[in-house]
Amino acid sequence: MTRFNPARTGEAVTSHRHADSAQLEESIRAAVVAGPAWQALGIIARGRILFRVGALIRERAEEIAQLMTAEHGKTVAESRLEVEASADTFDYHAGSARNPIGAEFPSSHPDERIYTVRRPLGVVGVITPWNFPLQIPAWKIAPALLYGNTVVWKPASHTPGVSVLLAEIFAAAGLPSGVVNLLLAPGALGSELVSHPEVSGVTFTGSVPVGHQIRSIVCGRGAKLQMELGGHNATLVLPDADPELAASSIVSAAMGSSGQKCTATRRIILVGDSPAGLLELLEEKVRALVLGPGTDPAVQIGPVVSAAARDEIAAAIDQAVAEGAEVLAEADLPDAVGHYVRPTILSGPASMTICQEEVFGPVATVLRAGTLEEAVELANSTAFGLTASVFTSSERAARYCVAQLDAGLVKVNAASTGSELHAPFGGLKDSTFAGPREQNSAAAAVFFTDEKTAYVRLAPEQP
Repeated sequence: MTRFNPARTGEAVTSHRHADSAQLEESIRAAVVAGPAWQALGIIARGRILFRVGALIRERAEEIAQLMTAEHGKTVAESRLEVEASADTFDYHAGSARNPIGAEFPSSHPDERIYTVRRPLGVVGVITPWNFPLQIPAWKIAPALLYGNTVVWKPASHTPGVSVLLAEIFAAAGLPSGVVNLLLAPGALGSELVSHPEVSGVTFTGSVPVGHQIRSIVCGRGAKLQMELGGHNATLVLPDADPELAASSIVSAAMGSSGQKCTATRRIILVGDSPAGLLELLEEKVRALVLGPGTDPAVQIGPVVSAAARDEIAAAIDQAVAEGAEVLAEADLPDAVGHYVRPTILSGPASMTICQEEVFGPVATVLRAGTLEEAVELANSTAFGLTASVFTSSERAARYCVAQLDAGLVKVNAASTGSELHAPFGGLKDSTFAGPREQNSAAAAVFFTDEKTAYVRLAPEQP
């Protein structure tokens, strides 16, 4: 399979051969065999290896960023930020090696100690998407390794070169053979991976339909599961909001990375009498966006990942217009060959398909609500519950939104995108699986280990 640059559609970037079922079996067997020695190494020694991974990512940062832009299409500035954040993720989990990993409880028997210990799950299946080809693998693989698991990793097919670079860095950092196994393969092999009886845990980021399939397979055989799925994120703007802050944040969240983020703002809900000039500011900022190849420093928005993605987004916009949407503003397409989509703001009724189904591109819809209560009800009216944001000067309104919005991450006076790696991250409803969250070290320990409770009582004293 050859991956072509989405900004220059005839330019081949990377080529690889797909792994098959036999290689999947070899990878799982290698992970099983490597497990005992990796666990016996101890958590502090494993943490030192993760520190080396972070350092090597920084050493090769520009190489990784340039390849990421060539494969994915995001701007080099966005790629550099992702590379640095990924290195930080390995550093953070490496530092967590010295955190407490158990608790002690009082006993009713004076000669007894009761305490908890954690042991790794074993082999963890990691399935990652293409939109953050380094950051999301770092979120998942770093804590899996820290707590003594071995990994079989199947990334998305659009960004194989970035995956290979990370695998090279693992090897250079001293990770023993068999601890991380990279499989470049189509989605069908992912189904085999999550079905395998030797895979004790699965962590997945991707679409809702695929997530539901994985849930039925993994939960059906009693393995552990962690998932982060899609989003249809709402941003509420109250009349007392700062219009410049709100407009800048919304355009960044909706259009940045060509809208190819699960946390991107999809719906803009104006509450009551929206701040004066807000809509005009939104339209002005969208029209001013500069599209083009991500290697151009003047470019703000790169292409979408593929021709199929471009066509799906265009079809969704056309359908919205047919259902009554009005195009409020759109940016100009570049004079270049590539998979470009105009960043677009629509307005229309909440009954439109585009207000219910996730469109993974630079498109957002303006909706209106008379009161804050109506706005929250409208924001909660989809099957998703990943992120939400609200712009207001009222702490009372902010607290109400934090309590009432159906979202795993709620931001006040900030964009719906972005998160801190030391805070739990995950959604509600169809945006997640009801299990431990990603990123936070305590949540990672809960997912990537099994907890045991030990009752240790002294034997009778011998003469």
